[in-house]
Amino acid sequence: MHVEQRQQTHAKFKSAGISHALLANEQSVRWLTGYAPPMQLGTNLFSGGPALVWYEDGHFTLVVLDGMAGYAAGFEAQPDCTLVTYPGYTIQQPIAGADRLSDALHQVLPPSGVKRIAVEQNALPLRIVHELRQALGTALDIAAIDGWLEPLRMVKSAEEIAKLRANFALTDIGHAAARTATQVGQREIDVWTAIHSAIQQSAGQRVPLGNDCVVGYRENNIGGWPLDLEIRTGDSLIVDLSTILHGYWSDSCATYYASDPTAAQIKRHKMLEEALDFAISLVKPGAVAREIDKQVRNFVGDRGYAVYPHHTGHGVGVTGHEAPRIVPYCEDVLAEGMVIMLEPGTYEPGVGGARLEDAVLVTADGAEILTKHDKRLP
Repeated sequence: MHVEQRQQTHAKFKSAGISHALLANEQSVRWLTGYAPPMQLGTNLFSGGPALVWYEDGHFTLVVLDGMAGYAAGFEAQPDCTLVTYPGYTIQQPIAGADRLSDALHQVLPPSGVKRIAVEQNALPLRIVHELRQALGTALDIAAIDGWLEPLRMVKSAEEIAKLRANFALTDIGHAAARTATQVGQREIDVWTAIHSAIQQSAGQRVPLGNDCVVGYRENNIGGWPLDLEIRTGDSLIVDLSTILHGYWSDSCATYYASDPTAAQIKRHKMLEEALDFAISLVKPGAVAREIDKQVRNFVGDRGYAVYPHHTGHGVGVTGHEAPRIVPYCEDVLAEGMVIMLEPGTYEPGVGGARLEDAVLVTADGAEILTKHDKRLP
């Protein structure tokens, strides 16, 4: 489980002279360990803080709440891994997750004498930093390594790609439900409910779902949560879906119509089909993110449409948006094994809009489309 990720991290730390590190960013923890707790309800109220990974000379120890240990299944069986848990909910004692997390951390810290520890300090509670100094000495050198693992996360392992494919299959199911449910008289929330039900019935479990379900007459019709807004004759509906399964995210988007689309809607939709095809044609190893962004924006603008104010695309993995970002400033170079989203759109506030989105895997000679949902007009 996630062996390649830990090997890459060990090599990076070793080259930087780092022998001890504490990682607290939830994406880093998930990427290194496969630990994938349910996201739907937020942080567990009995936990004492974020899940932690203690790194020591190539060995990784995951520290989590006892009730969450099942979401790290298979981790402890790896030779370079140890799982440490601490009690959360109890009726015998007051709830004191923070104190118990501290106790668990002290189990894995080395004896005093360590002079330097690298930490993801932006995600680490100040209390934990204070305890590191108490345990290891006030002269301890704490080096920030926030963002160090993000470049490593861009190229996916075969295990990660399999998890992403499973998520994209679920969004395909959601889009099929959305196309059927987009009917005159239905509300945004009715369509969303049909989508979520279809996805969870297929998965056989609860699946967190984002992102957008917006009818065209909204003043801000680029995106938003579904509301109690009725779909009328002639309306368009943008449906942008992400699922979270096995700790990985999907993404996808299509635009549906409650009745026969107008000539203007057909023209706009066909243009975006061409824009998406064009964007995918630009994907190959060596392509620069900002150049793809520029060319796709120009494609939309040159055809007389308002250029979308959002990204042209982004990476996806242990979070819904990660590098490379397909935006004007990004100099990242595409490489085989990256998975990126591409999503051109155009919007008229209060009138209507459209967006189409596919996921692509960068291959040795181009791109493989991973999303299979039907997003084209007949």
